[in-house]
Amino acid sequence: MLGGAGILVGVAAGPAQAAEVSYATRCVPPPASGLDPVEGTTKVEITAPATASVGDEVTVVWKFTQAASKNPDLIDLPANSVQPSGTLKAAGAQTADLAMQGPRENPAIPKGGAMVLSDMKGTLKLTAPGKVTLTPDAYSINAFSTDTKCAPTQTVEPAATIEVTASSTTPSSTPTTTPSTTPSTTPTTTPSTTPSTQPTGSSSASPSDSGQTDFTGKEVSVPYACKTPIGDKNATSPVQIDAKRNGGSFDLTVQFKKSVMDSPADIPADSVKPSMEVALGGSDKGTVHVEGPTNSQAIKSGDPIEIPDLTGTYKPGASGRSTLSPGVLTIMALGTTTTCTPTKSEVSLTLDTTQQAGGASGGDSSGSSGSSGNSGSSSGGSSGGLAQTGADDHGMLRALGLVAGTVILLGGAIFTFMPHRRTR
Repeated sequence: MLGGAGILVGVAAGPAQAAEVSYATRCVPPPASGLDPVEGTTKVEITAPATASVGDEVTVVWKFTQAASKNPDLIDLPANSVQPSGTLKAAGAQTADLAMQGPRENPAIPKGGAMVLSDMKGTLKLTAPGKVTLTPDAYSINAFSTDTKCAPTQTVEPAATIEVTASSTTPSSTPTTTPSTTPSTTPTTTPSTTPSTQPTGSSSASPSDSGQTDFTGKEVSVPYACKTPIGDKNATSPVQIDAKRNGGSFDLTVQFKKSVMDSPADIPADSVKPSMEVALGGSDKGTVHVEGPTNSQAIKSGDPIEIPDLTGTYKPGASGRSTLSPGVLTIMALGTTTTCTPTKSEVSLTLDTTQQAGGASGGDSSGSSGSSGNSGSSSGGSSGGLAQTGADDHGMLRALGLVAGTVILLGGAIFTFMPHRRTR
């Protein structure tokens, strides 16, 4: 009992102390951004117990009272899109590098606005009696999967000191910390990737036109070259084009059957708008404009990014057998544009068409109903597997606000490397 009481006294006896320190800082944006490093001043307040005992595990809080730079005049950063992490150096009676991290919590930050970073926390196990000083060191600012790295350019003064007293209770402080980290990581991740791999079988019968109204295309795997605001990215997306006869025209539905990734941050509603130019071939020439709705609800960080169907109307400009292939994809997101162009074209659907007045190149650009035909014969195009790329709607969707002298990168390019499937 005395031993247990000793620990409680050790942690609770020392009142919390808070001290601020400021230091010159150099922040380096990701190389892909092409931005120059930013020189500024970081102001940090460190809170820690004034006194504690050997064997205690104390919590230390790092509060940014001033970040080294402002949000660049490129894009408004949405709420809860920025996460800081850093290193706090312990010296004196014991030496350690204490890992610090804050939650992804911030208010919306306008272009040119002061950076607002969440408080970071870390824990330190005290191992020796004497004075332990705590000094802030380098830190990183993560926004939409990219890091801006900031480091001191001068010697930083300690921001807090803990007076550590000897204690006979060292053995009793160890059992609590280890067990809690293991159980939480396993349960959720495995099941979600398996179920959605079964593609909906597309029929490939030749298109005999006797009264058929629904035409189901084949999935084709489309390699895209994407131009983002800060550079070029390559990605591959599986796409399927379906059609439903509407008089002499066809209502088209372009389907992306897999979510390409989990959202790297909270995404506001109505912030992403995808569209595509379906390429015509065979008897017809030109393109057909199809587009999808903006995201109707906000998407939380870590949730799958669902890809809506893209719809539009194809009015044939020629009679004969016309082919339809996925074409140039455009993503408008948070005031930025990403364009993805196929590097190899594959036919998803072939239709028997009759020329219509004012038909192709592209027919009408109005988005029609787009019911996806499941029955009936469809064209044979080449088969493929649907895309894991930022080339789809939510795929380049997110503008990356790089903090501390940073810029924006559209999510599509990032999504390429973080596939996540969904059952359609």
